Amino acid sequence: MNIILFGATGMVGQGVLRECLLDNRVKNVTAIGRSKTGQSHPKLREIEHKDLWNYSAIENQLSGFDACFFCLGVASTGMKEEDYKRITCDIPAAAGETLSRLNPNMTMVFVSGAGTDSTEQGPIMWARIKGKAENALSRMPFKAVYLFRPGVIQPMHGIKSRTALYRFFYFFFWPVFPIVKVFFPNYLTSTEKIGKAMINAADKGWSNRILYSRDMNTLAAV
Repeated sequence: MNIILFGATGMVGQGVLRECLLDNRVKNVTAIGRSKTGQSHPKLREIEHKDLWNYSAIENQLSGFDACFFCLGVASTGMKEEDYKRITCDIPAAAGETLSRLNPNMTMVFVSGAGTDSTEQGPIMWARIKGKAENALSRMPFKAVYLFRPGVIQPMHGIKSRTALYRFFYFFFWPVFPIVKVFFPNYLTSTEKIGKAMINAADKGWSNRILYSRDMNTLAAV
């Protein structure tokens, strides 16, 4: 498979990139972002692209892909709704419109979050915007669209979030991850399992369009 990856420098994206580079089914990974990952691998190609709302300048490099793993996102803390929407919804929508047109047999896997509001009408800002992004991608003519809604994500293999608040959270709660895994297994997944689940979704498909942590954990082991 040939994969396009957005958000490869983020916590989830780092984990997805790692699994793609390790999996023999993945022939090539093209990471698109405003900055490079700093990694070097024979399977990895990077496109540094500043305007993530417009892909006309690089369209000639965006054909021939089997799947897009969209892991790009920001924390909503302190952000105005319009600013959060511009990143969280408008970027994946712009990417999706271009990629679905150039790759009609592509599978789109989009990382959203537990609590996402598909009605777009709820009181929680981030949940409404995530729902809006999910709905926009679901209407596009992809071969399949899978919406990943993880709960608590455990970073693995030395991966760290670029967001200071998240780094503090994971440092403080790291000792309780084994407890959460035992007593609340349906709400916990990991960067490794998300990556493996994405690859399996693109390769084998999945029965449900929306996947929660327990579904990702199951799909990762298929």
